[in-house]
Amino acid sequence: MDPRADKGPSTSLDLAQQRSGVGNVTVKTHFSQVSCCGALPSSSCCHSGWPTLPDSTCSRLFYILLHLGASAVCCLLLSRTVVESVWGSEHGIQMPAGLCAHLFGYTDCPVLSGSGAVYRVCAGTAMFHLLQAVLLVHLHSPTSPRAQLHNSFWLLKLLFLLGLCAVAFCIPDEHLFPAWHYIGICGGFTFILLQLVLITAFAHSWNKNWQAGAAQHCSWFLAVLLATLGFYSMAGVGAVFLFHHYTHPAGCLLNKMLLSLHLCFCGLLTFLSIAPCIRLKQPRSGLLQASIISCYIMYLTFSALSSRPPERVILQGQNHTLCLPGLSGMEPQTPDTSLAVLSAGIMYACVLFACNEASYLAEVFGPLWIIKVYSHEFQKPSLCFCCPETVEPEDGQRGGTVKQDDQETPLALPVQAQHLSYSYSAFHFVFFLASLYVMVTLTNWFSYEGAELEKTFTKGSWATFWVKVASCWACVLLYAGLLLAPLCWSPTLDSQSPTFRRQCHQISVTR
Repeated sequence: MDPRADKGPSTSLDLAQQRSGVGNVTVKTHFSQVSCCGALPSSSCCHSGWPTLPDSTCSRLFYILLHLGASAVCCLLLSRTVVESVWGSEHGIQMPAGLCAHLFGYTDCPVLSGSGAVYRVCAGTAMFHLLQAVLLVHLHSPTSPRAQLHNSFWLLKLLFLLGLCAVAFCIPDEHLFPAWHYIGICGGFTFILLQLVLITAFAHSWNKNWQAGAAQHCSWFLAVLLATLGFYSMAGVGAVFLFHHYTHPAGCLLNKMLLSLHLCFCGLLTFLSIAPCIRLKQPRSGLLQASIISCYIMYLTFSALSSRPPERVILQGQNHTLCLPGLSGMEPQTPDTSLAVLSAGIMYACVLFACNEASYLAEVFGPLWIIKVYSHEFQKPSLCFCCPETVEPEDGQRGGTVKQDDQETPLALPVQAQHLSYSYSAFHFVFFLASLYVMVTLTNWFSYEGAELEKTFTKGSWATFWVKVASCWACVLLYAGLLLAPLCWSPTLDSQSPTFRRQCHQISVTR
């Protein structure tokens, strides 16, 4: 028996340290030996006085910083205030025509600010992560030379990223925008769907884990009860807040209808979660997962309402701007930027969560993690409900043994040390999608021509509004589908038992 089995619940950091044991061997490299141009591990680039971290964890932090830096540059290039203060031009700035004619043979130079600049920076970062995702596919051992592409060569990778962005700035608008715009739209929608899968899987995992504990001890039942009440309270407070700030007696009919519809969705999902027919097929289904989804629906509703343009009406002969906080008084008005900053911060936190959690689940469950994560059953309750224990690999899959092309190491390391703490290829592919999602979000999705940072998170656009409304409806459909799908098929039913329809009818009659 594994001696670590009695150490209690493991945190996500402990699991990462256990599954990347090789990284712990190299973290003690002296700071004086660092050469970020070479193949030294990323943990060597950290100061020796910092807490020691595995190579994979330190690399993940560096990539997150790179993505944050690229997003910050996009915001600066999209800001009209920054462009006017730095370059003193209301229409942005272009490369010198003589330089364009000398280097590229044309005088129509790309604009170095606005939506065009954001598209080019995100094109460079997206291709940077996509190339690494392709190069690291089918990598399952941290000791493979290919793993150094993820954990080392930081200066060279930074220069390569800057080079990709510079090449993107040399492409004329008419050659870049038509194709890259649609690629960005498709990538952004794919990332939204990935986020919805992760949040529903998060709710299912939390509920199944703590429901298993509630059946064993009353303390877990109390935890389930408190968490459920907490999430429903947040959803209720959020609904009251939205009705107060985003509706008005004289207008905002669309906001009122949308809020009422989404509250009905929350009630419907709550009923489905505890319906006898559903619980017959899914005994662990309960109110906790419904409360988490209801809270997320309220967040998506807030994000959508804060992204729609304000509504202007005539009241008592005067022009009023309604349907947005800070825009309910007389003209002229100044929009309230605090909620815009809050919405942008939550959005980016969800982006980073999706990038890291998807790569971890891809390594634990394999290529079909999107399906397997919903059917995973926890052996015992723990606080680390979002980080499943290592799943036994199926026949023919990786896990027990390392593939031949990944056994390129002269050291005889333990079997556990030859596992990755997360999938490097999936990590970069999700960051590729995240770069496209950030790109289309900052540039108002379909209406990118007149995009400005000052308008994106304060005045909004109808394209962004309907995209976020559609994502909320997709979340409702996905969660409802997860509850209703076992009604059509369930491999756990005994062949000798009566049909499900007869069982459901009997239960409903007795109750």
